[in-house]
Amino acid sequence: MKAAVVRDFTAPLTVEDRPLPEPAPHQVRVRIEASGLCHTDIHAARGDWPVRPSPPFVPGHEGVGVVEQVGDQVRHVHVGERVAIPWLADACGRCDHCVTGWETLCLQQHNSGYSVDGAYAQYALAHGDYVVPVPDGIDPMDAAPLSCAGVTTYKAVKIGGARPGSRVLVSGIGGLGHLALQYARIFGAETVAVDVTDAKLDLARELGADHVVDARTQDVAAEVQRLGGADAAISLAVSNESFTAAYGALRRGGVLVLVALPAEGTLEIPVFDTVLNGTSVVGSIVGTRQDLAEVFRLHALGRTRVIRESRRLEDVNTCFEEVLAGTVSARLVFDLR
Repeated sequence: MKAAVVRDFTAPLTVEDRPLPEPAPHQVRVRIEASGLCHTDIHAARGDWPVRPSPPFVPGHEGVGVVEQVGDQVRHVHVGERVAIPWLADACGRCDHCVTGWETLCLQQHNSGYSVDGAYAQYALAHGDYVVPVPDGIDPMDAAPLSCAGVTTYKAVKIGGARPGSRVLVSGIGGLGHLALQYARIFGAETVAVDVTDAKLDLARELGADHVVDARTQDVAAEVQRLGGADAAISLAVSNESFTAAYGALRRGGVLVLVALPAEGTLEIPVFDTVLNGTSVVGSIVGTRQDLAEVFRLHALGRTRVIRESRRLEDVNTCFEEVLAGTVSARLVFDLR
């Protein structure tokens, strides 16, 4: 089978022929139809973060495809079923995080395309308990980005407390932000979209943002405070300056939800203002299997629209450069059909 492999953090990925993987008793083998490109894949391939993956490995945690083979212990997933392979490859299932609905915080978790081989391949193995069924009628090319970009922003909007009549700022209208904006609108919030490119600002308007702020020419915090301040700010732009601007845009009692992970990400918080204003700063890391099931259900109902472009796996290195250059409209998806 064909797979894109990271062999060295300082070298491009290589597209190689690998043996067809055989599932362990708890695993399924999935014939990948679509695999989304997340910025995390680039961080993984370059070893940007403090906890590094171990080369050689196959990136990819937005894999969608059809189950071809199941291990002896797998009972609820069947051959021929379309499933998603998300970031959470598996967790212990027994710790307090797992049993209270916070499996994404499990200290023993493994992550697709990071600590175990992922979906930048024609076939991938996955834990039978942690794949998520994709409803009939959803294009695999849509389902792939929803498996990370969708569930990550859906969870962040939930954590931010979006509700009818609240005001939600979405910082960065790209692969994640265009979905976060839609989820905030589904929750009934007034939305403020912030970006630094004309194309992304136009996309925000197209998707129904109530207010659009150009961070190149406008003071984000001042503009949003003129509206009354944000009840929640979903910080998706890979920029320390964007974190500071989003924090400054909050109204009293507001919540800054940090999602983006710059390699050198930092945020200085004024303690006096944070205490007096009752401000909260929280991190939001992807979402659970249940969150992803809800994301798929919303998409199947026609409530969300995925903006994406298809690419070939052979062009993976060029695609990384496109993402880093900021020239992609929203999400890139490798079409392996």
